[in-house]
Amino acid sequence: MSHENSPIQVNIGIEEIMQLIPHRYPMLLVDRVLEYTPNESIVAIKNVTLNEPQFQGHFPNHPVMPGVMIVEAMAQASGILTQLSRDGQADDALFYLVKVDKAKFTQIVVPGDQLKMNCRILRQMRNMTLYACEATVDGKTVAKAEMLCAEKKK
Repeated sequence: MSHENSPIQVNIGIEEIMQLIPHRYPMLLVDRVLEYTPNESIVAIKNVTLNEPQFQGHFPNHPVMPGVMIVEAMAQASGILTQLSRDGQADDALFYLVKVDKAKFTQIVVPGDQLKMNCRILRQMRNMTLYACEATVDGKTVAKAEMLCAEKKK
């Protein structure tokens, strides 16, 4: 990947995000994009709130965001990066998470936290992209993973 591009500071909200990826409540897990570098990296956020459905059954008296939801949030941020890099033009395709490697969770995420996802493209091959992702809360790493996503025509 070329590092000639500088990050583009943006303020992409939920309405534009919903134009870029097909996810909807309760599975839409990215609230805002703060910056991205086309074909390289993205920084996005998820505001974690108690009224989300997973907290009804995941440690109800001690609400903790499930690790799989953190991985899904990072995967969605990665998908948004791919869409922004293509100017949002992939109406004939969907992107599927096909592999997760090196997943590590180092701190719990609770309602009131703001999850910041930093995802970067490691490699692109034909219809697949490999991403390295890190999620932080207040500057501290809470999760990391490498994810492989595949594009499939509708």
